[in-house]
Amino acid sequence: MKDYKSSSHAVWDCKYHLVWITKYRYPVFVGDVGLGARELLREIARGLEMTIYAGAINPDHVHVLVLIPPQVSVSRAVQFLKGKSSHRLLSEFAALRKRYWDQHLSARGYWVASSGNLTDEVWQKCIENHAPEEPDDNFQTECLIFCV
Repeated sequence: MKDYKSSSHAVWDCKYHLVWITKYRYPVFVGDVGLGARELLREIARGLEMTIYAGAINPDHVHVLVLIPPQVSVSRAVQFLKGKSSHRLLSEFAALRKRYWDQHLSARGYWVASSGNLTDEVWQKCIENHAPEEPDDNFQTECLIFCV
């Protein structure tokens, strides 16, 4: 049986492949900013009881395969992931504040697909193919919030 997640009244397996870009496609997710973005996304996901299965932080865009509980809409999850990470990164890195003086690090839209059409392995390979040149730890979270 698959690794389904559950709550008191539901059992689910809602995984989504999310992609968003930086505003103007500026390559800002490099060095400490990229590492900070990775840690912030993990922290935000844990706060919303989401699980990140794979991810890649590229200089100008982010790929994430994430499980989102049914009580959280996809648009709300993306809003939190993009908005909270953008706000915290802009407050921590002065170079970003100078470049993005209007306080918007990410472009307005995003791309999403449910993983039901393709297997999770296909999505993970897709994300691995978009991974940056430098070593990556497959964006695994250290602590899973869910208990089945």
